[in-house]
Amino acid sequence: MQDSPSRDTRIALALALTVRHDGQGGTADDLTDPAGLTAWVAAHPDAVPEAEAFAADAPTLAAVREVRAAARALFARAVPGEPSPADATRLLPVPQALCRLNEAAARTPTVPVLAWADAADPVVRAAPAQGAPADLAATLAQAVIGFLAGPDRQRLRACHAPRCVRYFLKEHPRQEWCKPSCGNRARVARHQDRHRRAG
Repeated sequence: MQDSPSRDTRIALALALTVRHDGQGGTADDLTDPAGLTAWVAAHPDAVPEAEAFAADAPTLAAVREVRAAARALFARAVPGEPSPADATRLLPVPQALCRLNEAAARTPTVPVLAWADAADPVVRAAPAQGAPADLAATLAQAVIGFLAGPDRQRLRACHAPRCVRYFLKEHPRQEWCKPSCGNRARVARHQDRHRRAG
C-alpha cells in the first residue's frame, strides 16, 4: 500500500487536473475566469493560507495559469514513456517551463515551518516569510517544485486513454488509467481499431 500523497503532491496534481477531458471529445478548463480560480481555492483550502478569504482577480488568474502550464509540461517530462497524446501538442518547451516555474516560486520568499502533532512524525512545510504577502502562483509553483523533487514523482503517470489529458499517481502495479471510465474508453477504442483493421 502506498503512503498518502504529500501536501505538495496533492496541490500540484489538483492544479494540473484543472484541465481535463470534457466527456464530449474536447477538454474542459476549470480556470477560465477569476470565479473559477476562487472556487478552486475554496475547494483546496490547503493550497493557500486564508483560503476562505481568497478572491481571485485577473492578474492572479493569469499567473496561476502560467504555473499550471509549466507544471503540465514538466509532468509530461517526468512520466515514463510519452505524455498523453491528447496533451502533447500543447506543452511548453521544458526550458521555458522550468524558467516560468522558478520565477513564479521566487516571488514570495518562504521559510521552513515545523509542525509536530502528537503521535505523528514531524512535518516541514514552506510558509511565507514574515511580512511577505501571500502570492498564490508562488505558493503553487513551490508545491509543484516540491512534488517534482519528491518521492511521489516516481508514481506519476499520464493517462493514455483516448482524449484524456489527466495525470495520476499509480496506486498499484496494474493501473494504466486515471479512472475506470478511461480504461473503458481505451478498451473500446482498441476493440474498434481491431475491427477496422480486420474489416
